[in-house]
Amino acid sequence: MEKLGQQQKEHTERRVVCISQDSFYRTLTTSERLRAERGQFNFDHPDAFDDKKLLTVLKDILAGKKVEVPEYDYITNAIHPHRSHTIYPADVVLIEGILVFYFPEVRELFHMKLFVDTDSDTWLARRVPRDIMERGRDLEQVLNQYMNFVKPAFEEFCLPTKKFADVIIPRGADNLVAIDLIVQHISEYLKRSPKDKTQLEYAGISSSVPGSPQRGTKGGRPH
Repeated sequence: MEKLGQQQKEHTERRVVCISQDSFYRTLTTSERLRAERGQFNFDHPDAFDDKKLLTVLKDILAGKKVEVPEYDYITNAIHPHRSHTIYPADVVLIEGILVFYFPEVRELFHMKLFVDTDSDTWLARRVPRDIMERGRDLEQVLNQYMNFVKPAFEEFCLPTKKFADVIIPRGADNLVAIDLIVQHISEYLKRSPKDKTQLEYAGISSSVPGSPQRGTKGGRPH
């Protein structure tokens, strides 16, 4: 967003907006919430997401509607009851998340699909300090969750969706050349496209970096 010159613009004037799949975790049951507090709930499984709600929001944006996107609270493992982000219609909509290509109806909306590919050592190196410093978890819990849920879910659900990608970006956020090329592509699209909120382009960004603190065009994960 910053590279595209959109960060400092008023929300109503932005021609590029970014939506995270994180905002569409479904509400947990009481037993699931207790398991989550113990680090025993799999947030990287497709069933953890409300894909129908995500699809509805994307279709509303495509129809030129203003939408409210929930804000997810990583401490309570729940959608924040009093916070949301207002998304106004834009020319380019970026949707990022580890499973954005998993759900066919959502995937079919994307005009461009990017897969951000990073090695597992980088996953863990980013995940450990983030979860300890930002989310108050201890090292044992972080490692157990990674080995029992994050890595297996990536191999079973995320990695197979790599085949749907139009562009694969190796080395993730460190690949500045690839990122600049994507930024250039979007910038050229914005130059060609009139500021017509009825015509927009969806770009799906799937990340192979569970636990990455990056956001925007670099992908990322909450749990």
